[in-house]
Amino acid sequence: MIPVFFEIGPLPIHSYGVMLVIAFLTDYFLLKYLLKERGMEKEERTRLAGDVVMWAAIGGIVGSRVYYIVENFSRFLEDPMGMIFSGAGLVFLGGLMGGTVAVSILAIRRGFKWFEFADMVAPLIIMGYAIGRIGCLLVGDDYGIPTDVPWAMTFPIGTPPTTIPVHPTQIYETLLGFGIFTVLWKLRGKLTPHGLLFSLYLILAGMERFFIEFIRMNPKYLFGLSGAQIISILMILLGTILIVRLRQAAGEKAILESSP
Repeated sequence: MIPVFFEIGPLPIHSYGVMLVIAFLTDYFLLKYLLKERGMEKEERTRLAGDVVMWAAIGGIVGSRVYYIVENFSRFLEDPMGMIFSGAGLVFLGGLMGGTVAVSILAIRRGFKWFEFADMVAPLIIMGYAIGRIGCLLVGDDYGIPTDVPWAMTFPIGTPPTTIPVHPTQIYETLLGFGIFTVLWKLRGKLTPHGLLFSLYLILAGMERFFIEFIRMNPKYLFGLSGAQIISILMILLGTILIVRLRQAAGEKAILESSP
């Protein structure tokens, strides 16, 4: 665990914050590359990539913090200011919702078709998530249930602390996130109609989080499932429905265009 990398005078540089910055910078350069693939001029793609990352950062951080507080409301009541300004709390599902809303507003204002833009940023979402999970590992947050596997870890100054060996689920999710990113990145531009890549992202990301929750310590709400699992199921269902509907719409369009 390295919750603080170093200090500049009285100012601590938190590892979690550094990993967030790395995640957003990585997505910024990846998005610039994707916009270059689409023939966008350098100044325009630099400006757009910067705006997208800024809006995603603001929406994602606000959304993740709200979800984190809701999911840990008892701890919030005990220490509201500490929870709000904690170095932990990258709740992916909350960040996804907040970031999606913010970036969607920007994309529509800039004249993009929603599904086309969603396909472009789908690999970037999971990349940012995978890097963010490294931050969770460094601060000792979002670990799993007790285990005796050889690679189990303890987080004596984690949030909350534990001296019992637990599953380092942050590492699992980082590796799975990089794997999903690789799949989506290789499929970019190869799936039609627009929206299929984003739909695949919803399915893969939803499945990853659903199954990892079985070895996480989050509260269970309905049918023995955590809030994250319930939302993950909705993501999987939404992704599946979108694939079916988009393919149906594409087939109907092809029939109409081929009609005399």
